[in-house]
Amino acid sequence: MKTNLSYLSIGLLLVSAVASAAPFLAIGDGAELFATGMVGIRADDNIFLSNTKISDTIFDITPGVDLTFGKNGDVKGSLTLVENFSTYSSNGGLNTNLFSGDFNSGYDDGKMKLAVMAGFHESNQNTVDNRGLNRRDISTLGAKGEVEVSQITSVASGVTATHTHYKRTGYGDSDDYVVPVNFYYKWTPKVDLSAGYQFRDFQTKIGQNSKDHFVNVGARGEFTPMLNGEFNVGSTTRKLSGGGSESMLGLSAKLNYELTPKTGLQLTASNAPDTTPQGNQQKNFSLGGTVSSTISDQWSVRTGLSYRAIDYFTRTDDYMEAQAGATYVVNTYVNVVGSCVYRHNSSVLAGSVFSNTVFSLSGNLRY
Repeated sequence: MKTNLSYLSIGLLLVSAVASAAPFLAIGDGAELFATGMVGIRADDNIFLSNTKISDTIFDITPGVDLTFGKNGDVKGSLTLVENFSTYSSNGGLNTNLFSGDFNSGYDDGKMKLAVMAGFHESNQNTVDNRGLNRRDISTLGAKGEVEVSQITSVASGVTATHTHYKRTGYGDSDDYVVPVNFYYKWTPKVDLSAGYQFRDFQTKIGQNSKDHFVNVGARGEFTPMLNGEFNVGSTTRKLSGGGSESMLGLSAKLNYELTPKTGLQLTASNAPDTTPQGNQQKNFSLGGTVSSTISDQWSVRTGLSYRAIDYFTRTDDYMEAQAGATYVVNTYVNVVGSCVYRHNSSVLAGSVFSNTVFSLSGNLRY
């Protein structure tokens, strides 16, 4: 415990030291290098998301750098590199240091938009599909673009490839390829109607490979002075390598509603098929809502609730997640974030039932 407290104390001293540091390092014309970091503590009452709880207190130190370029040009982008050190108070064998890197770049001249991205993440984070602190490496590469065909029409397309490598037996490596194509028609000056098709090819070492076809219509833009976002609805058909197919309602939506000038509501919804790391087929219906509010120049708060119905064809699990948090801005470079997250999964299988509460407090810097 003394070692953990020492790490946390050193991290807090570093945060304090940079509170008055120079805001950035200029590199040439339009490029800036930022130093980033996070020092935090988490109290987790179920570190494995198991039906038998094991709790622990985790200390996190996350140094990193963020290079941004193209500040005054049509081409803009960033390169972010982060190393996360996690130390467990009671379960030292779980201590990890995990690297993540992300590159994003985009071009926009008003008539054509192009974007490329690449990322690599070492992950040990629990999810409802990856419980037990399942170590995995996730590599992503993608590109997308949109071209104006006329004053009222445009065409957009792209491709994203994701490779996931699991470091535990019983989990299958996978390659996930997604190719969307959308046609947009300017219905009003602020709203575009869309017709689209998305192809997904999912290949896994455990279970069946699959190909998904999502044919959809939708809209994007500012629907009212207080409501904006994008949604697509249609039909998704999944075809399996072993034979057979399944059709379902396809849905993807992200909407923002302005409750007050300082308070916003973000709504999400989706309905799509997927494959678990253990090779099981599933259908997922998800709904989520988050309220964010700026109380003052220094204080902001947020609260959210999400629900996911996971249909495994032989049973349906109900997964719920609630969260609440607050951010205090110390100055331009430092903020403090506190949060609480509650998770619960209901299932007819006793081994799949779990609940989890995590309290966290962190100091974040960027200069």
